[in-house]
Amino acid sequence: MNIYSIPPLLTLCCFLGLVVLTIVRAERTKANILFLIICIFGSFLYTDILFAFNTKSAETALLISRIDHFFIVFSIPVFIHFFHTYLNISGRKWLVYLAYGYAAFLMCLTPTPLYLESMQKYFFGFFARGGRLYPLLGIGGFFVSIYVLVIINTAIRCEKSSIRKNKLKYVFAGFGIIGLINGLNFFPNLGYSVYPLGNFSFIPLIIFAVGLLKHDLLDMGILVRKSLLYSLITAFLTCIYALLIIIADKAFKIYHFSDSFYFTVLFFILVALIFGPLKTKVQAIIDRIFSKGKYDYQKTIKEVSRMIASVLDLDEIARLLTQTIFKAMRVEHCTLFLRDLSGTGFINYSSRGKYGNPAYSVSIVDNSSIVKFMEERLQPVIKRRIMRLKTSSETQDVLNDMENINAEIALPLIFKDTLNGFIFLGEKLSGDLFSSEDLDLLETLCSQSALAIENAHSYKRLDELNRNLEEMVRERTRSLNEALIEKERTQDQLIRSESLAAIGQLVAGTAHELNNPLTSVSSLMQSTIEDLTHVDSKVSLDEGLIDDLKFANKELDRARTIVSSLLGLSRQTQTYTEPVNLNTVVTDALRILSNEYKHSDIEISENYDPDLPEIQGNFANLGQVTINIIKNAIQAVADSRGTVFLTTGFDKNKHEVVFTCRDTGPGIPKSIRKDIFKPFFTTKEVGKGTGLGLYICHEIVQRHNGVITLKETDRQGACFIVRLPADKA
Repeated sequence: MNIYSIPPLLTLCCFLGLVVLTIVRAERTKANILFLIICIFGSFLYTDILFAFNTKSAETALLISRIDHFFIVFSIPVFIHFFHTYLNISGRKWLVYLAYGYAAFLMCLTPTPLYLESMQKYFFGFFARGGRLYPLLGIGGFFVSIYVLVIINTAIRCEKSSIRKNKLKYVFAGFGIIGLINGLNFFPNLGYSVYPLGNFSFIPLIIFAVGLLKHDLLDMGILVRKSLLYSLITAFLTCIYALLIIIADKAFKIYHFSDSFYFTVLFFILVALIFGPLKTKVQAIIDRIFSKGKYDYQKTIKEVSRMIASVLDLDEIARLLTQTIFKAMRVEHCTLFLRDLSGTGFINYSSRGKYGNPAYSVSIVDNSSIVKFMEERLQPVIKRRIMRLKTSSETQDVLNDMENINAEIALPLIFKDTLNGFIFLGEKLSGDLFSSEDLDLLETLCSQSALAIENAHSYKRLDELNRNLEEMVRERTRSLNEALIEKERTQDQLIRSESLAAIGQLVAGTAHELNNPLTSVSSLMQSTIEDLTHVDSKVSLDEGLIDDLKFANKELDRARTIVSSLLGLSRQTQTYTEPVNLNTVVTDALRILSNEYKHSDIEISENYDPDLPEIQGNFANLGQVTINIIKNAIQAVADSRGTVFLTTGFDKNKHEVVFTCRDTGPGIPKSIRKDIFKPFFTTKEVGKGTGLGLYICHEIVQRHNGVITLKETDRQGACFIVRLPADKA
């Protein structure tokens, strides 16, 4: 076999592959039978050419060519007949009959020298030389080729279906131009020393095979998986590799080094380096042709599948489902039908795309053919598969229903063997068919969607039940609301009682503070009056008397200050708009609590911001807050002789006045920190605390639009922070 035999060998392999594929997989329709005959004629032709290229007997080659052409002349009418059938052209039967008559006439000429005169030797091998009437075959073939290309092109322009249009394009680019390429064999038939270009027919045949496997051109149900295609490509490259070894062996036989072991190894490495990257490149091309972003939308569908499994809103599930399938699959439309709760049929619940909401697809009744078909089989209904079934009234009705809603695929939503809905998908915008990988993903998504939709229905029924129960509970809870109102009233009374108790404590402390200085002043003042009564006006006054009067005045000032603080803290007004300086509140509270710590070894550290802005609030209530916080701190450090740190400041970023009270006591355990602001919660012994102090502080600060928090700190003790909004006026 010489190198010129490779193109006809590849073409022969393509024709034989199509013959086997058609016999094994294709149904015995008229179009498929005609296609099979064309492939058989092509196999005869290229078997003849391959034999002529490699034989040494011109007589044998001529005999085989005449036998071959005895049948091949009928490729002209069969070609026309096939495309008329494939394109559903029924008005030109006369042309088909004329072509068969023309072929019968040529058949009578094939055994004579008028058709094939002899075999001529060319550089590529023997090739038949045509006789005087041989041009009749070329003229007929040229006319048929042009005619077929014209009717295919017309069908492409008139076709509205993207799938059908894609099929016609592959037929045009593949099988349609084979006639023209084979017509170029006419030149060596006339005696010109030109390599027969028809031998390269394997190129359009490969294009046709790609369309056959990708778009099911002849409705054989063949949609190849990439793994199988990879295997075929690997086998094809292996054959090419073996062929190259044979050719190289023959080409280098004249050189002595070709018999060397090292030449074989070197040639093997060279071919391996070429075929490895070539195989990878071919697989990448296959991915682009057969996948078209499939890996991207696989991930998207899986993510949405997980998402809808956790959603309980039916509208959201429907939106996610239709929108994802529409965008990921790139279809013309996607429509979701769900069973009507009234039980009369299915309603269009969500739609996306071109035919998103046509009038005829608002609802589908239970007794429609497509619904019955899905209920019986509980599996996806694919239009192209239904078309391959034997014609019956049932399948025809199903096809009519799918035509009415422009559906290529119907995906049932099944829960516990019950059809609860379905999804209709239109054609892909690319014109590609739905592959087996597409169907696997869609079936998985529909299974999970059916469960999610059932969960949403259950949740909706439960929600309606809850609403009914709420109405019943609402009727029976009026007394409870009254009890809650009474509880709030009692709670307010407790807060006021605690406030009165705090005021009582303040009065007691103030009375104790005023007792000693007032007694001293009273005693001194009486002595002074008595002395001044008996003193002669001419006698000069004792200097000690003046000192006593000064001391009395000082003590009276102190008493007035304490009384002023008492009056300020005891005002129980509910007005929260008076200007208050927090420094004054803290110092007054500390002065009132002096009895709590002045006889103990407790240190009070004060650090007040002199430029502290005023706040709008209630002086007495804020005094109650500071007294409770400082008192708790003093009690915490009383046994450990610790320190209480009092600080005020201004946070410019938040425009807040900040009061901080930190002590060095034992602190508050983490386990109870979340409960310290709750009413009646206390860690003190019975009789020593009511559990309302910090709760009242929290309520008062909250009424002032502020916050009180217990700060997390690594230091020993507790740290309370009160933040109050500063006066912006």
